[in-house]
Amino acid sequence: MKTNGSSSGYYLGLDTSCYTTSVALADAEGSIIQDCRRVLAVEKGARGLRQSEALFQHLQNLPELVERVAPYRPLHGVAFSARPRPVEGSYLPVFVAGANFARVIAATAGVPLLASTHQEGHIRAALAGSGLASEAFFGLHLSGGTTELLAIRRKAGGFAIKLLGGTSDLHAGQMVDRVGVAMGLPFPAGPSLEALAEKAQGRLRLPVAVEGLSVSFSGPTSAALRLWEKKAEPAELARAVLDCLVETVFLLLKAGVETGEPGCHEVLLFGGVASNAYLRRELTARAAGLPRGLKVYFGENRLSSDNAVGLALLAREALTAKTGEGGRSHGQ
Repeated sequence: MKTNGSSSGYYLGLDTSCYTTSVALADAEGSIIQDCRRVLAVEKGARGLRQSEALFQHLQNLPELVERVAPYRPLHGVAFSARPRPVEGSYLPVFVAGANFARVIAATAGVPLLASTHQEGHIRAALAGSGLASEAFFGLHLSGGTTELLAIRRKAGGFAIKLLGGTSDLHAGQMVDRVGVAMGLPFPAGPSLEALAEKAQGRLRLPVAVEGLSVSFSGPTSAALRLWEKKAEPAELARAVLDCLVETVFLLLKAGVETGEPGCHEVLLFGGVASNAYLRRELTARAAGLPRGLKVYFGENRLSSDNAVGLALLAREALTAKTGEGGRSHGQ
């Protein structure tokens, strides 16, 4: 038995998203003791996995990851991603793997079980170390499965989330991956596309499709693929994709600011696409010019992609709030 970090006990988070199996452990003070992940294997040239394939890989990965955190005792609670987003009808089969493991662990240990969502875990993980302390803020969720602008308000043990806008077709990460894979880059293509873009001069432009709080990436993606078929220079095309992404997200954010959402004067970016350094740099500069001088916050790079850290922290905060033992610290 281990009591490293805290003899007061631990809180476990599990997340089984489309492309990462994640298990994390937080102690009673909110420090992350374990952050264990396994990225799902995708064959070269493929643009993703079928849900059945991803679910099978999660079932293979979870025992080993759970074994890494099992020695830490006592366990006080478990949180898991029950579904992608906290809205009615949100469902993906991959989350069943983490849900079932979480239920067994909680029942065996005789501790409370918190059903959360992948999106809420992302928000909480990105907040850790971001410096954002406001009770209300905008959220931009950018990933391969979600592109949403949100109004977020903190509440005990979680968040109240209001959907403001987002994509009408492809997601931000899908555009990046479809173009990147067509160019022969490994999946997920974001890191490779970013490395190429930094070498470009910015000679190519893609169309931007934004109408108020609705954006579209299908047209820009098709335009990028046509340019690739015409032998576009790889670095220039990579930069054109990222420039299109930056402009699209900026215009969506601008429309969100214009709604005058109460209390929202800052924005937190999260999701795998939000770890892109090019996007971070360019969007931060653009957002500063908005009428309200919107400040942009990002989570740490390692906490922007899929992980269970946010769920472990949510378990701690939700369960300690019920017992009055403590809770969230602002900005964490």
